[in-house]
Amino acid sequence: MLKSLAIAFQMYSHIPIPSFKWDDKSRRYALCFFPLVGAVIGGVELLWFYLAACLDAPVLIGTAVATALPFLITGGIHMDGFCDTVDALSSHAEAERKLEILKDPHAGAFAIIFGALYLLIYFAGWSAVSSWTMLDVICIGFVLSRALSGLAAVSFKGARKEGMLQDLADATAKKTTKIVMIVYIILCAAALVMLAGWLGLLIICVNELLFLYYRITAYKKFGGTTGDIVGWFLQLSELATLLCTGLFW
Repeated sequence: MLKSLAIAFQMYSHIPIPSFKWDDKSRRYALCFFPLVGAVIGGVELLWFYLAACLDAPVLIGTAVATALPFLITGGIHMDGFCDTVDALSSHAEAERKLEILKDPHAGAFAIIFGALYLLIYFAGWSAVSSWTMLDVICIGFVLSRALSGLAAVSFKGARKEGMLQDLADATAKKTTKIVMIVYIILCAAALVMLAGWLGLLIICVNELLFLYYRITAYKKFGGTTGDIVGWFLQLSELATLLCTGLFW
């Protein structure tokens, strides 16, 4: 289990983890620990806001650092998937061509445009945080987005027979991982309702609708899901939680 935890953080974060040889046994439960990366991001965000309050840091600096922290901790792996996916979707090409675009290491014009727009809106969302409870709600979103992404990874059909996500999904104990992800989702939903009432329900509903939109888009446009498309959904989920909290608190 400790190896599975380490694999999850090695794959989905830039947090230094001692290197070791991966094996099928330790990879079986790696996805079960994926949402814990979100918990670490939330914890670091809370720590940063506390430090910023102690230092009486300017709001603009506090917001800029809060915007940057998730990407610094993850190394931008999910944002990379977001940019690749919007590039592929904007091509309006056939599914096979879209999958080729996902594998292309070069950033297209649409990736740059939508990536910049995402960061602009993300920054604006963080600027609306005005209480510790709001921050708690947003931090839960980091766990919820990864729980939903993990559930999709072991539930949705893969668009390719090979790739990092498909390799991990094939080695994963899918039934156990589904149960664990559902438990994460239930706990996140309960915490959101306790903290934010009707707003918590709204955030849950919006994320579930995004999850449905993700499945429809992945199957219709790509023939299934990939690691890049998972990253695209994860970023949309985080942004949706942030905007719902900022707009309707």
